[in-house]
Amino acid sequence: MPRILSNFDNLILNTDTYKHSHWNLYPPGTEYVSSYIESRGGPFPAHLFVGLQAFVKKHLLRPLTIDDIDEAEIVTRQHEIPFNRKGWLGVVNDHGGYLPVEIQAVPEGTVLPNKNVLVQVVNTDPEYPWATSFFETALLRAIWYPTSVATTSWLAKQLIREALEKTSDHPEILRDVLQDYGARGVSSQESAALGGLAHLINFRQTNTISGSLAATLYYNALRPAISQPNSEHTTVTSWGRENEAKAHSNLIEQYKGWPFVVAVSDSYDLDNAVHKIFGGELKEQIINSGSTILVRPDSGDPPTVISDTIEGLIEEFGSQTNSKGYRVLPDYVRTAQGDGLTLESLKRIYAELDRRGLAADNIYLGMGGGLLQYINRDSLAFAQKASAAKIDGEWVDVFKEPKTDTAKQSKRGRLALVLRDGEYRTVRQEEAGEGENLLRTVYRNGKLLVNDNFEDLIERSERPVPRWYYAPVHGSATADQPTRSSISSVKGIPA
Repeated sequence: MPRILSNFDNLILNTDTYKHSHWNLYPPGTEYVSSYIESRGGPFPAHLFVGLQAFVKKHLLRPLTIDDIDEAEIVTRQHEIPFNRKGWLGVVNDHGGYLPVEIQAVPEGTVLPNKNVLVQVVNTDPEYPWATSFFETALLRAIWYPTSVATTSWLAKQLIREALEKTSDHPEILRDVLQDYGARGVSSQESAALGGLAHLINFRQTNTISGSLAATLYYNALRPAISQPNSEHTTVTSWGRENEAKAHSNLIEQYKGWPFVVAVSDSYDLDNAVHKIFGGELKEQIINSGSTILVRPDSGDPPTVISDTIEGLIEEFGSQTNSKGYRVLPDYVRTAQGDGLTLESLKRIYAELDRRGLAADNIYLGMGGGLLQYINRDSLAFAQKASAAKIDGEWVDVFKEPKTDTAKQSKRGRLALVLRDGEYRTVRQEEAGEGENLLRTVYRNGKLLVNDNFEDLIERSERPVPRWYYAPVHGSATADQPTRSSISSVKGIPA
């Protein structure tokens, strides 16, 4: 029976084609190559690191086999590219099929300025210096995507947190405010899984089941997410326009007593739904439902529509003025917004609520494409570059210094991450004092050496940081922002 070709788990093929032509291009006498991953910039100064443990568990704990080698050789020949069969046979025969590499990394969940080393890779057997960079494609992809999503989510969290602290008596609702609606808007289920788990570091609300599964599978999460009953346009419009009130009434009745029930409300006429249906015909049912009913617009300009909806509900249900001097709806009714949300529109929503004297806890939110899809590798300028090589027994610096683009200048030497005077710095490994290097060895030669729980990631992400880490999401800079890069200016480490 012929062997079925790849199910996409063959690490030898999880790379760029041209990587197969690199094994014999290093200088004679090369024993070790050390490379690192960093974000070289982006619109915000800091990022939340996540994704490495998921990659290691999925791709590096399964040994390669002769079948994998045979398959890879067939594919590379079809691509008319060289194949290093001897090298891969050595990986299988001498290393049990596991890549002979060591991976160091910042603890996942850490929020730190970009332009710092996040991951460092080096081969552990001098016969395989090519192994360090061979799986760059898969490793870099596994880092840049969830880290970019986690950063977007974290920045949204800081914006929401400050709005709650300023205008609400209930800042404790923070982790419930922003829901992940992005599963249908991403390119694959794997993207939904990795982006979804990244969001759950910051908020526990999701409709992306894959993200919850990934958090459990890769980070040992226990009950990482919750959601709530939520109607959609189909469940409203199937009743017919003349029976819109019956559709909403049925939703409230079916889920009576659930903590939150979300009613999509603009299938026809949002203003009519707010005043005549929810604030009129169904008013007593809402008050007596034992739930909080979230009236959810799904179209229009988010800041205007959501503020108008809150004020319309206040006209019908009344409001109280909280201790901060802002109006808030009764506990049994709130609003939700799940359309057109990005960091920019979130900022505009909370600015408009503030302008109208409306408390931030009047709304709950959902982000889709703006959370999981509106990013690419260049959003935070992610790259993996070699920084050192041991040739004929001596470590030498490896770097690029393109005259046409100074932003792509790379770091030199074996690297360490340190925290000095409250500031993260990337320095040469020999410049780090004993016990000062924050990079941990998480993988070596087929063994996972650090197995973080999801709660560890959440705890690290919630540690206090300087406001300049996220001030640009508010459209402002602050006095405590450094005047130079957060990168160490030690010789050989570009500032």
